[in-house]
Amino acid sequence: MPQVMVVARNFMDMVAALPASKLDMLYDSAFICEAVLRSLPPLAKKYALQMLYVLAPVTAAAMEEWVLNEYAAKHRVSIDKLLQLRVFVEVRDRRKEVSYKMNQKFQGNMQKYLVDGGSLPREPIPLSVTGRLPASADLEAYALDQWECFLLQLINSSQVEKGTSFSSSMMKTFQRGLLSSRDGEAPKLTENGFQFLLMETNAQLWYIMREYISSAEERGVDPTELISFLLELSFHKLGAPYFLFALFMFQAYSLNTLTDVQRIAIRDLAELGLVKLHQGRKDSWFIPTQLATNLSASLSDSSSSKEGFVVVETNFRMYAYSTSKLHCEILRLFSRVEYQLPNLIVGAITKESIYGAFENGITAEQIISFLKQNAHPRVADKIPAVPENVTDQIRLWESDRNRVEMIPSHLYEDFPSKEWFEQCCDHARDHGYLLWEDSRRMRLIVRGEFHPEMREFLRRQR
Repeated sequence: MPQVMVVARNFMDMVAALPASKLDMLYDSAFICEAVLRSLPPLAKKYALQMLYVLAPVTAAAMEEWVLNEYAAKHRVSIDKLLQLRVFVEVRDRRKEVSYKMNQKFQGNMQKYLVDGGSLPREPIPLSVTGRLPASADLEAYALDQWECFLLQLINSSQVEKGTSFSSSMMKTFQRGLLSSRDGEAPKLTENGFQFLLMETNAQLWYIMREYISSAEERGVDPTELISFLLELSFHKLGAPYFLFALFMFQAYSLNTLTDVQRIAIRDLAELGLVKLHQGRKDSWFIPTQLATNLSASLSDSSSSKEGFVVVETNFRMYAYSTSKLHCEILRLFSRVEYQLPNLIVGAITKESIYGAFENGITAEQIISFLKQNAHPRVADKIPAVPENVTDQIRLWESDRNRVEMIPSHLYEDFPSKEWFEQCCDHARDHGYLLWEDSRRMRLIVRGEFHPEMREFLRRQR
């Protein structure tokens, strides 16, 4: 069984991976400094606030005294996080003693933020211009519909309503690990794609945003600008509109407009439901949805508010109270859907359906996690929410399937001498090729992908 390869990371992991010069450019913005501060572990956050008005470097030994010995591990994790994000900068004196001081840009902006308060680069458009805005429930429904449309297109393009299409930049993002296609064939889900569908919504969102940013340079876009803009979106007030571009003859609104890169990004984000675009008589504006405002949160902080819909019985019968096409298609990934009523999906978890999920790269723990996360409110409070005999059987089916592992390999035998055989064994063992050896009969087996290297080694020994 392949290991889980899809890893959801939040924006702070992306920020930490940026070069030092790019990070310093991000810290020119006060709200990005606040986003970074919010994302820090509690102890690291305390250190950042404690150092906010300290100008001189503080020695590492002195900072270790800020915590009790039992919290030394948390202390090291916090310091590492602060260094990764360049909130702290390491300095060494002539005696090579390590000290830490706060990043000057980060420190200056956070001091101003605490004194003057933060302000976003875009001011909300007054209601006199926009008119009546969508209700919160309507905005949430729009975001959900757009996100489900995206997931349905991943599963099966025939399930998506006619007229729905994604931009080339978004399709390239989907194809980075989620879809694969051959010449003349429609794109198909990869193992990562199947695993992706069972992830929690915020984890899916972070994965897509990570790939979207990672592919930015291929599109000629600076990833730093994208990260800055997406973090800015997360600080916008939910349901508040902002200028996209003005059609006035005058250029008085130029400071309140988006850059070309941001305009392209905002249309891509609208396809996923992170923002909703509106066209007025003279102006166009966008409204951030709940998906966008969750971007700067950590995975543990952003709990999904949606109610579950799945009930699993001890006889492996499954009932899903949902009208969503997406829910039906996801359940088909690991169960046998028998019939679907307007608001009810009835199916069963069978050995054949679970084995089909395993073939697609989905693991037993992912299936069990999905069933628990989406348990109907009537059973969600029970312990366990999914019957133990069902979860145990799913794990047993996985372990039974993984009892034998098939590894392509090559057998080498009929060596002319014992010395030559031992040289080949040593070479294969040192380079990680060796799977098995029989010293008495002078036979060995190496991994199939390393056969060319072994063949070249044998040729050189002759």
